[in-house]
Amino acid sequence: MSELRKTTQYVLPVEKREQERGYDLYPVHELGEGRIFDDCLSLARRLAGAKQVVVDGYVGVSFDRFRDGMNEAFAALGIRPVWWSAEAAFKSPEEIEALVAPWLGGDDPLFGFRTPLMLREFFDTEKLKALAPDPAAEMNILYGVGAALAGWDAPLVYVDIPKNEIQFRARAGSIRNLGAARPEAPKKMYKRFYFVDWPVLNRHKKALLPRIDYLVDGQRERAITWTTGDDLRRGLRRIARSGFRVRPWFEPGAWGGQWIKEHIAGLPKEVPNYAWSFELIVPENGLLFSSDRRMLEVSFDTLMFEAGQDVVGRECYARYGDEFPIRMDYLDNFDGGNLSIQCHPQREYIRKHFGEVMTQEETYYILDCKPGAEVYLGFREGIVPEEFERALTESFSEGTPLDVPRYVNAEKASKHDLFLMPPGTLHSSGRNNLVLEISTTPYIFTFKMYDWLALDLDGKPRPLNIRRAMENLVFDRQGEAVKRELVSRPALLEKGTDWELWHLATHPDHSYDVHRYRIGSEVGVATEGKCHVLNLVEGEEAEVLTAGGGQFRLSYAETLVIPAAADSYRIVNTSGREIMVVKAFMK
Repeated sequence: MSELRKTTQYVLPVEKREQERGYDLYPVHELGEGRIFDDCLSLARRLAGAKQVVVDGYVGVSFDRFRDGMNEAFAALGIRPVWWSAEAAFKSPEEIEALVAPWLGGDDPLFGFRTPLMLREFFDTEKLKALAPDPAAEMNILYGVGAALAGWDAPLVYVDIPKNEIQFRARAGSIRNLGAARPEAPKKMYKRFYFVDWPVLNRHKKALLPRIDYLVDGQRERAITWTTGDDLRRGLRRIARSGFRVRPWFEPGAWGGQWIKEHIAGLPKEVPNYAWSFELIVPENGLLFSSDRRMLEVSFDTLMFEAGQDVVGRECYARYGDEFPIRMDYLDNFDGGNLSIQCHPQREYIRKHFGEVMTQEETYYILDCKPGAEVYLGFREGIVPEEFERALTESFSEGTPLDVPRYVNAEKASKHDLFLMPPGTLHSSGRNNLVLEISTTPYIFTFKMYDWLALDLDGKPRPLNIRRAMENLVFDRQGEAVKRELVSRPALLEKGTDWELWHLATHPDHSYDVHRYRIGSEVGVATEGKCHVLNLVEGEEAEVLTAGGGQFRLSYAETLVIPAAADSYRIVNTSGREIMVVKAFMK
C-alpha cells in the first residue's frame, strides 16, 4: 500500500484493456484519436513559450508531485520555471477554522450544513495580490487550489481528482482539508469535505470551466493523463445529449456481503466483503474519457456545470440546478449482516438542518436474494412511539439487543420486488439481499436507530441518531398499511408484439417513479424531456441506441443514464432470452 492512499482498490490504469463481455469497471466515452496524453513532457511542450502559467485544482491533489514531474519535463526542454505556491496566500489555519466552524455541526460526528462560502473567503486579499510573477524569470508558474484567483493573464491548467481517491488519501493521512494545518481522522475530514470543501470548490470549478486550457487527471501517483479544455468541453456536451455510464467504485462495510465479490470480475479480492457499489452516486462518481485507449477521469459535477439542462431536462434543471436528482447503488449483504434500523429526513427537515435541496427518498429493488430473505419495513400494528423510543435508548445505553420483531414489520423479499421508503419510513435490509437502491441523490443522511450491536470495520460502534430519527419517523406506516402503501404492485401500462411496460408505482411522497420493461427483441422509448436511468436487472446484456447516434452495451447489473436531450432511444435485446430493464425518472 502506498503512502499516498490507503485502500485495497486499484488506481485507475492509464490504458483500458479490451473486455469481451460482462460488467465493465471502466466505462469510457471516446474523445477521438490523439486527444488524451499521458506524460508531463507533452504538457510541458504545450506550455513552453508562455511567460506565465496558472495551475489550479481540487483539494486532495498532490500539487507538489505534479510540480516535480513538470519540473523534470521543463528541464528536458531547457526551461527553468519559477514556481509560486497559492497556499502562501491562504488565511491562517486558525482563521479558516473559525470561518468554516458554523457549517460543521459542532460535535455532531456526521452532519453539518452545506456552506454558501466562496473560495476567495479562504484567502488573505493582500497576500493574494502580492502573488505577482517575477518579470526576470523565464517562466512563472502559480500553482495550488485557488491559484486562478490571483488574476494572472496566463494559460490555465486544472488538476482534478475523483472523490473516492480523495477519501483514500484522507485515510492514509497524506492530505488535509482546505486550508487546514494538518490531517485529521478520516471521518472528521469527510464531514468537512462534504459540507464545506466540496461545495466551495465545486463553485470555483464551475466558474473556471469555460476557460480551462488543459485538464489533468491527478489521481495517479507517478503518471498523469491530460486533455485540452476544448476537447473536454466538447466531450461533455456530446455525452450530455447521447448517454453515459459513470465509473463505479466499491467499498467494504460492517454488514457487507459476498455477491459483488463473486459476480463482478476485476475487483480486488483481498477485502472482507463489499457492502456498497457506488453505481450512480454522482457526488462521488467520475466520468471516464478515452483516446487511443488512454483514460482520463473528471468528476461528475463537471458534466452538470457544462450541460446540466441537457442532462436532466428543462423542468428538472429549473428546480434542482446542477444537482443530478437520481441515485442507483447496490447494498450487498449476501452472507453478511443486517443493515441498521434506520430512516431518512423529511424534505423540510433536510433543508432546514443540512442545507440540501432534496431529501433521501429511497426504494429497494431486490436484484437477487436467498430464500428466507426479508426487508424490515415500517412498524408492527399498534406501535407506541414513546415505548419504541425508550427501548431504543435502553438498547443504546446498556448495549443490549433490541426486540426488533416486537416493534418492526418484516416483509419477505423475492427477486424483482420493489419496496418503498418515502422520507420518515423505518426500514432496513435483512441479510442475504442484493438491493439495487433507487433513490433521490442524497446518500449520507441516514438516521440509525439500532445497529444490531455490530461494530464498524475500525472496531468502533457506528454513531446512532435516535433523536433525529424520532423527529422524522412516520408512525402511521404500520401493519396492513405497510403492505398497502409501501410494497409496489406492478401494473401493466403498455405492450407491443414482444415487449411489455410495467409500472412499479412509487409512493406519493417520492419525487421519482419506476418503470420496468420486459423485452423479447427491442423497444423504442421517448425521453419526453426527462432523464432516464436504466439498469439491466435480468439477462446478460442489451444494446442501447440513442437517436443522436449514441451506442452502448449494457451488461447485467450495469447502470446507464439517458439524458433528456437524447429525445429517444431503443433498447435491443442481445441476450438470447427475455430481458428486463428498470427505468427511473423524475415525476
